[in-house]
Amino acid sequence: MEKTLVLIKPDGIERKLIGDIISFYERKNLNIIALKMLKADREIAEKHYEEHKGKEYFNSLIDYITEDKLCALVIEGENVIEAVRRINGDKDPIKADIGSIRGKFSCHKTRNLVHASDSIENANREISIWFPEL
Repeated sequence: MEKTLVLIKPDGIERKLIGDIISFYERKNLNIIALKMLKADREIAEKHYEEHKGKEYFNSLIDYITEDKLCALVIEGENVIEAVRRINGDKDPIKADIGSIRGKFSCHKTRNLVHASDSIENANREISIWFPEL
């Protein structure tokens, strides 16, 4: 079974959308095998977004993800990476399918509620950052 990492970002927590967001994955019969709420420190955030280091938006991205609590999940299922990314929708809420998480709840390109791994390699790397105990 394939695994992926999902982060419900601080704006999703602030807007009290944790249950709504998780229900999207559960309704597709995907299995949440780990879940925790935490406030990410700068070190973990920089490790997570290391491929963006040196880009003009890097510091604002780190500030955003560390501003308050987030919810980290490991989700398992067949073709889960592709499934979760479709469920999340395009990061631009105007382009996101209206039935997706971002299509339904997001109104900002950057403060876009959720993150999901984009490949098996990144999923493994990101899961080891957020869930070293797995």
